[in-house]
Amino acid sequence: MIDKEKGAGKAATKEEQAPDGRINRLVLNLGRQDLMSHDTASFQTARVKPCLERLEKERFVERLWQKDAGLWKEDAAEQDVIRNALGWLDVAEKMQENLPDLIGFARQVAASGFSHVVHMGMGGSSLAPLVFRDMFEPGPGGLPLTVLDTTDPVTIAALEERIDLQKTLFIVASKSGTTAEPLAFDDYFYERVRAVKGERAGENFVAVTDPGTPLATTARDRRFRRVFLNFSDIGGRYSALSYFALLPAALMGLDVERLLDEALHMARLCGPSVPVQENPGALLGAVMGEMARVGRDKVTFLLSRDMATFGMWVEQLIAESTGKEGTGLLPVTGEPAGTPLVYGSDRLFVHIYLKGRSDARLEEAVRMLQTAALPLVFIEVAGACAIAQEFFRWEAATAIAGAILGINPFDQPNVQESKDATDRLLSSVGERGSLTEPAPVMAHGPLSFFFKDGAENPEELLWTFFSQGHPGDYAALLAYLPEEESTNELLQVIRLRLRNVLRLATTVGYGPRFLHSTGQLHKGGPNTGLFMQLTCHDATDISIPRRPYTFGIFKKAQAMGDLEALTRHGRRVMRVDLGDDVKKGLSLLRQLVERAVIVGTRGV
Repeated sequence: MIDKEKGAGKAATKEEQAPDGRINRLVLNLGRQDLMSHDTASFQTARVKPCLERLEKERFVERLWQKDAGLWKEDAAEQDVIRNALGWLDVAEKMQENLPDLIGFARQVAASGFSHVVHMGMGGSSLAPLVFRDMFEPGPGGLPLTVLDTTDPVTIAALEERIDLQKTLFIVASKSGTTAEPLAFDDYFYERVRAVKGERAGENFVAVTDPGTPLATTARDRRFRRVFLNFSDIGGRYSALSYFALLPAALMGLDVERLLDEALHMARLCGPSVPVQENPGALLGAVMGEMARVGRDKVTFLLSRDMATFGMWVEQLIAESTGKEGTGLLPVTGEPAGTPLVYGSDRLFVHIYLKGRSDARLEEAVRMLQTAALPLVFIEVAGACAIAQEFFRWEAATAIAGAILGINPFDQPNVQESKDATDRLLSSVGERGSLTEPAPVMAHGPLSFFFKDGAENPEELLWTFFSQGHPGDYAALLAYLPEEESTNELLQVIRLRLRNVLRLATTVGYGPRFLHSTGQLHKGGPNTGLFMQLTCHDATDISIPRRPYTFGIFKKAQAMGDLEALTRHGRRVMRVDLGDDVKKGLSLLRQLVERAVIVGTRGV
């Protein structure tokens, strides 16, 4: 394992001193040039120490637990929004009170003959369940879980083929009860189940939503098996310890009581009685906020393989919370670790790993970054259930980083723009029968390029686009494609070439999932992104009941709406359609990008 204390100060917080050893360990190594002190209480940098002192002087943590909205904004209307979004602070305690009912329901479902659970949501309502699905096997009596969070018709059709409709329990999850994607999933699968079960179809459905939403009404009308009303003072991305995630966890047969106990452990350590310098949430929040203020706003997660989906959850939390008012932290997840030479000066690295698990290649890469004195945060997760500690720690840290950056981390003002554009485009389908698309500026084999300028050849066009990048920018691949292993591999090759040659941070997001995640930062954050949108011709399509459009048209409208919103905000964006064969089209694009950046950089 890496010697995480060599040449660095160690954050000897109370979480490390806990006698039971169950607390996830935090160590900071923020670069030799920043070393300031090393004592028995904490280690800070020249930037972070004054910030922590300021937070202590302002009684920030105490006021946070008092739910003082004035920590973030002075405007009364904004404070009302913030005040109604701080329920995550004590939701674990509330869920403990509801635990017997939750566990009883899960047992009743298993006893009723169900063999599978499909959780249907988007963004905050689906990413924590995805973490549980990938980090845990179903427990005794638990059911396997599938998370559906894409409008891609190929993916939906493949899911339907794999499950027994009569023995599948569908969870429809939406805080507002109006989120378009889960409502479409609900309509589709409700009709499919009704075709085999008739009026008893509702027995196969459960809703998780806020009180009084349209989804709650639909669930009662369709006689769903159960409606779980979540706490209305919790935003979607802060809901990992509420019904949205703990219901599917319980149905998987996981030890939900232990998960809540782990979360409460961290909540107590982040509480008002713990000095800021020893508070794991405040310490991490101060590091993120202050590093961003000196240009290190690309929070780059180096995660062990078994922690990969936690990266997706924390990506949404950070990006949607901080990416607004022209500022924000860009979470970089899934980007393989490289040598120090491929990174710019805009990175803050976070290495999270499970205790006792080892990944030699990743450990060696992290060691090189440490030797180069690049800023690093190490978090050792004590065990799989201890991931619940990280849910709370990162929620607290993100809220505190938002205050340091001067923004409201609990709203998402730009997310609605893409939704409105999508709704307008779908309305036109009902009127005209199809979507109207612009003509490409260039076609090359199966590829069609959509860009503001033309060029002599595709390599020149691609270099024209990527040469707009400057130090501190990032390249984002926005993939409205089926999420398959071959696609993942090719996207990774492309992103690594861009990072290694251009030294830009890179992100990859599947649409429409990222619209409920990094999509807020893309439009509301700093104008530092180069966005390449990737679309394709769907191999199959599926009609949506009571709608004049298919899932394929829905997905295409979401891509077009996203492109329109990015353009309206003056973002640098190019669309590439891959044609009928995603693998073939993406392979050709990879070759073109390779030639474009190599030839382009030689000519600079």
